[in-house]
Amino acid sequence: MRLRDEQKEQLVRTKALELLVEEGFNGFSMHKLAKAANVSPATLYIYFQNKEDLIVQLGIEVGLKIHVVTFAGFDYEASFEDGLWMQWKNRAKYVLENPIAAAFIEQFRNSPYKKKLGDEYFQEFRNNMTKFLKRAIEKGELIPLPKEVFWTLAFAPLYQLIHFAQDGHNMAGEPFVLTEEIMRMTFNQVIKSLKP
Repeated sequence: MRLRDEQKEQLVRTKALELLVEEGFNGFSMHKLAKAANVSPATLYIYFQNKEDLIVQLGIEVGLKIHVVTFAGFDYEASFEDGLWMQWKNRAKYVLENPIAAAFIEQFRNSPYKKKLGDEYFQEFRNNMTKFLKRAIEKGELIPLPKEVFWTLAFAPLYQLIHFAQDGHNMAGEPFVLTEEIMRMTFNQVIKSLKP
């Protein structure tokens, strides 16, 4: 029986993310991955049972990393505005510094593979957000909204700015660079829509 090689496994995971983003889930194959990682196809099965297992493992890994990054430096005693701003900065930094992982998680969230995960994997993230939002409502810093409305108002503008930054231009084709000033201007409008 062959032993696991951590460096080789990390290389395989990195190449898998790249290929999954480039080829899509349907175009991706274990054979293509083996070729891209310069390993034998048999090596892949030391680390993963099959393609589905690989994709689900990567979904868990990237999703948990985003959770950790989102709440880095987060203070539950801070005001709603300060806490949400911290999340904006953390999320933007992660997505801009990790475009492949961010593109992968978007694909994953919109795929049937997401249903393969049990709720327990992201329950801590949900609990942390629920705690943060409940506290903000109790303190009168946030209007009560359905979760879908809150998420749309609170985060869609940030991700649109990030898309412009990744494209390098806005919807009119003009050059665009995401600055903290632009992000803060957008955030201030979002906060106005969420405060009582």
